[in-house]
Amino acid sequence: MASEEELFASVDALLEEEPQLPPPAERARLREAAGITQARLAVALKTSTQTVKNYENGRSEPKSPRLEAYQRLLKGWAAKYPAHTSSAAAAAPVVAPQPEERKAFTGSAAPERAKVAAPVKVLAALAAPEHPAHSVTSRRSAAKKAAGPAVDPRFPHGPLAVLDGDGCAYGVDGIVLDCPATNVPELVEWTLKESGLGAARLNRYGKDSDPLIVLTAAAAVKLGLPERLEGREQRRSLRLPEDHPVVKQVAKAKWQLTQRGFGPWARIYRKAQGRERQCVQLAVLSWDALDERSWPGVSEMEPVDIARVLGVYAQRVITPRGSTAVSGLELMTALRPPTKAVRDEETGNWVSGYNAGSLGAEPMDPAPPEATPEHPVVVNAGWKGGFLNEEAYQWVRDVDTLSDEECTLPFALGLDLNTAFLAAAARLVVGLSAPDHFHAPKFNPKIPGSWLADLSRIELDPRLPSPFTPDGSRPTGPAWYQTHTLAYAQELGHDVHPVEAYLRRETGAYLDPWHDRLKNAYVDTLADLGVTKDLTDAEFLAAMEQHKEKDPALAAVLAAVKATVKGGVGKLRERPQGKHYKEGETWPALSRPTWRPDIRAAVISKARVNMHRKLSNTAKMTGLYPLAVLSDCVVYPSPGESPLDFLPYAASGKPQPGAFRLGPTPGLAKLEGVQSMLWAVGLMEQGYNPARHIKGGDAVLDEGE
Repeated sequence: MASEEELFASVDALLEEEPQLPPPAERARLREAAGITQARLAVALKTSTQTVKNYENGRSEPKSPRLEAYQRLLKGWAAKYPAHTSSAAAAAPVVAPQPEERKAFTGSAAPERAKVAAPVKVLAALAAPEHPAHSVTSRRSAAKKAAGPAVDPRFPHGPLAVLDGDGCAYGVDGIVLDCPATNVPELVEWTLKESGLGAARLNRYGKDSDPLIVLTAAAAVKLGLPERLEGREQRRSLRLPEDHPVVKQVAKAKWQLTQRGFGPWARIYRKAQGRERQCVQLAVLSWDALDERSWPGVSEMEPVDIARVLGVYAQRVITPRGSTAVSGLELMTALRPPTKAVRDEETGNWVSGYNAGSLGAEPMDPAPPEATPEHPVVVNAGWKGGFLNEEAYQWVRDVDTLSDEECTLPFALGLDLNTAFLAAAARLVVGLSAPDHFHAPKFNPKIPGSWLADLSRIELDPRLPSPFTPDGSRPTGPAWYQTHTLAYAQELGHDVHPVEAYLRRETGAYLDPWHDRLKNAYVDTLADLGVTKDLTDAEFLAAMEQHKEKDPALAAVLAAVKATVKGGVGKLRERPQGKHYKEGETWPALSRPTWRPDIRAAVISKARVNMHRKLSNTAKMTGLYPLAVLSDCVVYPSPGESPLDFLPYAASGKPQPGAFRLGPTPGLAKLEGVQSMLWAVGLMEQGYNPARHIKGGDAVLDEGE
């Protein structure tokens, strides 16, 4: 029998050991029972969300002093939420089934859907949160999903999945698949042959969308990728070096990478065999694939919530293929494919032919005034005739034009037009063929193109920005204008006599399906957030004040839709990138049929004209003139805190047509949150100082990614 000294020594040894934690599954259960998200716990423990996930998945253990703090927290939760109580059982976390509980997805896509997806959907339904709006990082929000189209039997598991380090691939509608891949080639093979991921074409002549796999930081490391890409260049240009082991693995497995290499958005493919495409799109979250400006807060969400956000976007817009700007441009092509199958009359065979209404399969040189100064068309021809300057407004009113009454008004309100550039794309006729040069043409407002004319003699109210220049100043002489700008001068009652023009004979409403799809995505997402068309103006303003907090995941989708509009239009004139570029050289964007600066100019010209028309009508109805205009936002002095205090309404209470109106439809206005007003700062320097400034508007159109 052991002596007392030996027993005391053994007990002392146990006391000196590190604190013991409950099993990983119990840690997650306790946290969920307490209603605490992994992100919030990470803040309390002064660590990252991924580290907390590792604790709860058993992939790592905390070290002292975090170990003692974590143990104390878990003990406190265990006392409140013992495992045997019914309340604890009801609060069990909705996580992917463990390997022994989850059947591996190894068969064909369609038959396995019931085996893999059904259990996950049941778990998600049982654990639907009482207040989902306050916890987008919880996996419980998987139960929330937007209604989508009928499932395509070829792609039973949706367009995409978010792969985590434990092999769980989270898809749309709460689906969780088991991905056994341990390297990138295996992941590509699994995605194409077993995952059941992808999306049907958006046009009968188009192509099915390639499946998208989004990699968390843990998944990237598991597949042999670095957790972060570091380098001296801008992040969007970073990629793995060609001698990286993963790049070599891809090449050894007979797969190819696009010219952009293995970066945040890597496309891995083999040449199509027949009509079957073999291509997988990867997005690496920890390499900043989801830009915070376009996808606010998404990269910090849980995988199941990221899948929900991207899934709604994919169903309503397109499966992401890069930045929102890239996706906006890809959507144009997906809705208006450049070619279609036509029968060769001589041979009787089906061949690829031009698809009417599209931009065709080959790039097209712009007219010199439509190009950028570094474009080969300009440099090689020595063009000195000037360029189109169709850009969004950036105008601040001269303080000398302010009346005493305006200066005494205590508020400055910012009205932000909902997706103004999208509204401008509706029924917009653009050129589809190459430009032809004309001298002294008669102006025709129905022909898209670029016109050289002198509008400097036109007198306009100095309290409004000129509709002919982006900075709102009066033109100083002849300049190149897009058709809509000259048409508006004619609408205002002025004669228009162009000196020369570059016009296109073949025209069409190329952007119409693009506009319709994005408009529906925007309006439907706003409706899901409680902002509907049937609201009164007061109700609309109240709903807009709260919509981002109601469901941050859908709010992120809304932000991405807006970024898709602006980025897609901006991409139509993407400039060269990189410090080694020399003027006169071509750059990659010029190889795209969608490099069309004339279409970009048409959208912006129409949007600016629409803005000026509303400014003018509002002034006629109310006597109020703007303080500043930037892009799609206009700032007014106001006697009260709400636009209801100055917007024009009829005696019946209905908004006056033609002026600014409130509402969720693209082109109508909303009031943005209270912040420091960018343009008011300039006015304050001139002596204007309202008591409060209310911010609206977004960044100007971005021509890059």
